[in-house]
Amino acid sequence: MATILDGKALAAKVKEQVKQEAEGMARKPGLAVIIVGNNPASRVYVNSKRKDCEECGFLSEEYALPEETTQQELITLIQELNGRADIDGILCQLPLPDGIDEEAVLMAISPEKDVDGFHPMNMGALLVGKDGFLPCTPYGIMEILAEYNIDPKGKRCVVIGRSNIVGKPMALLLLQKHGTVTICHSRTQDLGEVCRTADILVAAVGKVNVVTADMVKPGAVVIDVAMNRNEAGKLCGDVDYPAVEKVASAITPVPGGVGPMTRAMLMKNTLLAAQKHQG
Repeated sequence: MATILDGKALAAKVKEQVKQEAEGMARKPGLAVIIVGNNPASRVYVNSKRKDCEECGFLSEEYALPEETTQQELITLIQELNGRADIDGILCQLPLPDGIDEEAVLMAISPEKDVDGFHPMNMGALLVGKDGFLPCTPYGIMEILAEYNIDPKGKRCVVIGRSNIVGKPMALLLLQKHGTVTICHSRTQDLGEVCRTADILVAAVGKVNVVTADMVKPGAVVIDVAMNRNEAGKLCGDVDYPAVEKVASAITPVPGGVGPMTRAMLMKNTLLAAQKHQG
């Protein structure tokens, strides 16, 4: 049976370290979270981020805006938060309502307060290997690998998904650690054949059971990023967990794997932003 890569336990450890570092600072790290509209999933995420801030001893401010908020009103709020000395990080919960350009909104956030790591300046820094905020989900995955002494160096790494939020930065981080990386997507021919080459397989598609046991090389490490619901309404990822667990050497559960680490790395990025702002 595979080793279970326990993201929940590791996230608690990361947040405790963040809390201890924050306690020694002249001012609490501050995170502003903006939510527009009434998306139920977004509300759950925002509530969890407020709880994380409380656990880490951060200042947390929430801006819950109505569905009819205009793009300019949202950007004006972000510009105000950019100018506040007590706010170190700004997070705008996605997705945004129809009619608001997500790219324009993310561009409005100062790169120095972009604790989600989505701004092109931070993405560019990742590409060329310079300091910047890392996108929280790939960052969390790299921390899981490090915690369990899984070194990508020299290994074949396959990432399914090419989003700017997970797939592309995940590939770059594995490449930085000297993995040999392949990115797969909806137009990849014979996905199973490519996946079977992977020593480390990262699934970030958002489709139930897109990765089955016959697609996994025996002994591979399998990282399941997605959070889906199956026909019975049960939370699950992209991976057929019961079957793949018997083939893999290590696997992340859903829930309790990558998700908690994404939130923990947001706290770590906010702490880093505060440390930079306080010199």
